[in-house]
Amino acid sequence: MKRKILVVDDDTAIVEVLEMRLNAMGYDVTATADPQAAIAAADGTRFDLALIDLRMEPTDGIALMEAVHGRQPRLPVLIMTAHGTIETAVDAVQRGAFDYLTKPFLRDELRAKIARALASRRWARDRERLLTVGQTLASSGIMARVLDAVAQGAVETTEADRCVVFQLEHGRLVPMASAGSPPPSWPALEAAAAAAMTKGLPVTFPGSETGAIVAAPLVVQKGPTGALVIETARGIEPNEDDLELLALFSSQAAVAVRTTHELEGLRSGALAALGRMATQVAHELKNPLAGLRLYARHLEQRLGKGGDAEGVGLAQKITSTVDHLAAVVQEITAFGRPPELHRAPASVHALLDECLSFAQAKCETPDIEVFRAYDAACPTAPLDVRELRKAFLNLVLNGLEALAPGGRLTVTTGYSSETRTVTIVIEDTGVGMSEETLGRIFDLFFTTKPQGTGLGMAVARSVVDLHGGELTIHSTLGKGTRVNVRLPLEPPPPPAGGAGA
Repeated sequence: MKRKILVVDDDTAIVEVLEMRLNAMGYDVTATADPQAAIAAADGTRFDLALIDLRMEPTDGIALMEAVHGRQPRLPVLIMTAHGTIETAVDAVQRGAFDYLTKPFLRDELRAKIARALASRRWARDRERLLTVGQTLASSGIMARVLDAVAQGAVETTEADRCVVFQLEHGRLVPMASAGSPPPSWPALEAAAAAAMTKGLPVTFPGSETGAIVAAPLVVQKGPTGALVIETARGIEPNEDDLELLALFSSQAAVAVRTTHELEGLRSGALAALGRMATQVAHELKNPLAGLRLYARHLEQRLGKGGDAEGVGLAQKITSTVDHLAAVVQEITAFGRPPELHRAPASVHALLDECLSFAQAKCETPDIEVFRAYDAACPTAPLDVRELRKAFLNLVLNGLEALAPGGRLTVTTGYSSETRTVTIVIEDTGVGMSEETLGRIFDLFFTTKPQGTGLGMAVARSVVDLHGGELTIHSTLGKGTRVNVRLPLEPPPPPAGGAGA
């Protein structure tokens, strides 16, 4: 695809000469002697380079350059000037121009500076975003955060209106991350994603009423498992650089997906080992703990009859500690042996209200505000209320416990009829989490609470996983935490080969 160059000079002879030369070099040229026409062109077309005359009437070249940069900030500009105004041209460079060209033009100088400006634009545009995504992948390994960074990077580097990362789950394409403005048509983006997955290569669909759509497959081990899709503004066609960038970003997204799959495999192995250990723990500890609790209660009663208040307090502390150990054993057992789901028609909103009421009763922080924003379109669905109650109660309690007096917890739901999924967002204005804590939030036995077992978040994710859903967390230290739970409202199909596969 040809690179697009904007040429502006109030000397029509120079405009004609440059247009002829640049066309001969293989560029797509928009040439004009009218600065207002140049601004209008910048509104409707994405250019790769602009050549602007320094001295024009009534708008000078610097003012025009700043107006064009207001529409296309990354556009490199070559200021054209006569030999006698080089000092002014240098000032233009200091104010944002890439370089300057002296009149009359030398063919080799013109060709070299255009090539250097185009190359510089590409690397300056791409380097920072690719580095950011790579650092996110290296530092966190959390798929949701990497995919968010990939989507944002794709929008910024290709200057697209929007980007969506789709992943194939249970035979359906599900949006996992997005950036930019909301898409006017989800089916069009899904169709492009499906086409890229089928072809195994990036595909482009030229736009008519809207912009062009470009999709690149996410290839993980055995084949495509999703696609990265961008949609440009109307009248803007992606070039070869955009396709290369999209392939790079899709490969980074694929690395994130593959890493997550590998971690899930490790986690499954850890669960199996934990299940075996839990059986022995239950056998070895349950009965002795029950006996200790009985002795502690008996001791408490005897000391109470003897009027020994201090001894009663110590006995109560023993009982409390034994209860905590018993709870740890129970959680390990529950986590090591995930239950089979018992689904029944249920309301997600009623379940959330129940968890909020119970959590608020336990929360001792004063002046806490709780807001609900439920999507009325969300239907009842076959869910295991007992298991989901564990997950949501833990998430809500975490949010409330993170709040200082006057803090706010917001619970919202959103239903997608296209994907038959409900998204539950639990967001607090609390202390937030550091990068280290966020990276270990699902680790077994990791906790920041004095009395925590370090299993609550792992149990919550396990329950959501059993329902075929996904739990992701975004947090900023000092600003709060947002938990996203995406639940399909239809049971996922059984694995190939049946229950015994």
